[in-house]
Amino acid sequence: MHNGNSVRLDFWSDIDMLDLVQSVSDHLGRQAGLDDEALHWVSVAVRESVTNAIRHGNGSDAGKRVHVEFTYLGAEEGLAIRVRDEGQGFDPDHLPDPLAPENLLKPSGRGIFLIRSFMDELDVRRAPEGGMELVMVKRPQPVQS
Repeated sequence: MHNGNSVRLDFWSDIDMLDLVQSVSDHLGRQAGLDDEALHWVSVAVRESVTNAIRHGNGSDAGKRVHVEFTYLGAEEGLAIRVRDEGQGFDPDHLPDPLAPENLLKPSGRGIFLIRSFMDELDVRRAPEGGMELVMVKRPQPVQS
């Protein structure tokens, strides 16, 4: 895999696509030099972000698409993953705190919080093309000698 190489997946809002996205993520993560632990956390982050794009961003509207792009950044920099929906969007600065007492027992609302803890970088923003996008980066751990 060469620096800057990207793989793009564009698909209708269908939760059945998660396994395909997962397979691509695992394959490209290995090629980017991520170890098993890093691959696991990338897997969780990708599944969570794609599920959020389908359910929350696109409102499970089968007429809207989810766009996922994996970009190899280099041996030291790892893998960047961009997940974009075609929904109305939200203000990422006004997300409820999932650790606040009133939110602890809620069944949802922790996705971005968790992704931020799993990945080395996370940027949540309105996409220039419309909708919301998450851009995540996972770097390989240095080899211990």
